[in-house]
Amino acid sequence: MKKHVAFPGRMVILGFGSIGQGVLPLILRHIDIKPSQITIVTAEERGHGEADEYGIRFVNQPLVRENYREVLTGLLGPGDFLLNVSVDVSSVALIELAGEIGCLYLDTCIEPWAGGYTDPSLTPSRRSNYALRDSALKLRAQGKTATAVITHGANPGLVSHFLKQALLNVAADTGVEAEVPQTRQGWARLAETLSVKVIHIAERDTQVAGDRPKLVGEFVNTWSVEGFVGEGCQPAELGWGSHERHFPKDGRRHAFGCGAAIYLMRPGASTRVRTWTPIEGPFHGFLITHGESISMADFFTVRDGDKVAYRPTVHYAYHPCDAAVLSIHELAGKSWHLQEERRLMMDEITSGVDELGVLLMGHKKGAYWYGSQLDTDEARRLCPYNSATSLQVTVGVLAGVVWAIENPDRGIMEPDEIDFARCLEICRPYLGKVVGAYSDWTPLDHRDRLFPEDIDRSDPWQFKNFRVV
Repeated sequence: MKKHVAFPGRMVILGFGSIGQGVLPLILRHIDIKPSQITIVTAEERGHGEADEYGIRFVNQPLVRENYREVLTGLLGPGDFLLNVSVDVSSVALIELAGEIGCLYLDTCIEPWAGGYTDPSLTPSRRSNYALRDSALKLRAQGKTATAVITHGANPGLVSHFLKQALLNVAADTGVEAEVPQTRQGWARLAETLSVKVIHIAERDTQVAGDRPKLVGEFVNTWSVEGFVGEGCQPAELGWGSHERHFPKDGRRHAFGCGAAIYLMRPGASTRVRTWTPIEGPFHGFLITHGESISMADFFTVRDGDKVAYRPTVHYAYHPCDAAVLSIHELAGKSWHLQEERRLMMDEITSGVDELGVLLMGHKKGAYWYGSQLDTDEARRLCPYNSATSLQVTVGVLAGVVWAIENPDRGIMEPDEIDFARCLEICRPYLGKVVGAYSDWTPLDHRDRLFPEDIDRSDPWQFKNFRVV
């Protein structure tokens, strides 16, 4: 297997759930690093056997506000790497500490301390991903530090690289001559030139455990239960496009930050939108808040002075595995109190595909989806300790780690700001079928078949047409 880069320092993997366990074999396979250089720090015994199998030091030590500095400063120094795939540990606190130490850093989302997603003392705006991102980016004011790649898994992360490739594909297919942009403004101008109005991160997970259905009082998912419930209970968030004419009645703007996104006064796990993927066709997905909804909308903004001349509407549209949908229905019925029993589907998955990509809408050819179609059997053949869902995340983590090692002094970086071609080169062997597909689907299709609705027929790409009410 190809070694992408050598790393002579120490690496701490913080958290060892499905993503930590899935990324470890990829790191050992594609980075020139010895097991003796790696330490796992986690809050539970899960995964201890895998760590032992690879000869990795395993430390069961939950990190909290009171001890995280003491624990990590004893394990990390300048030039080392803190790989954060934990939950309930403040990413902002860790980014700040990594900057002080001088070590490299990567996470897959910006986590608050435990309880931060649902803290009733915070306004919905202040417990949003918009606010978490804003607090992380403010650390840039402290000056350039060792590279810290934030929010780089599958989504957020890999999908930012899908989006850039998709824009180049649409440009080529619609006769728009375009050099590969080298700047943020160049990418935004390309999206504007193509008239991309809406971008969905459109995902359909069909994985099933054939002989083990969801039980009453159990939350089942193909990736972190706590992580999914945490983000599902946050306000629904979306990048708000310059073409939008109908501001949602339950929508709110933030009083701080970049202004690229809005939020709804309801949790994402109770907000549904219409979307499309090549295998599934049209479906309803949950508008779960994700960092890419905000960072993409911000990155692809064109300004004329202080005025926004162009910005796409961007949001996640997610149909998790059917067992997770039933789990969410039960969770909502219990006033969002998490079930006592939680099950992460891994070895019991018998079949299914995770179809994850970006859906670009409004351009000359209508809609274009570009992304990964990865089934469970292939994921298991490609890398141990992975499902289709986890492998799309873990290979994104691997790509971000490699890029950070190759670019060690870039400070805090978002996925939209790093080399998309390099990351896709690393990820492609693990993504199954990488597909680009055009469609004439719009969210107005067959909308009057049963009941008349309040829709905007003059522009199918208005958010009010996507939202399920």
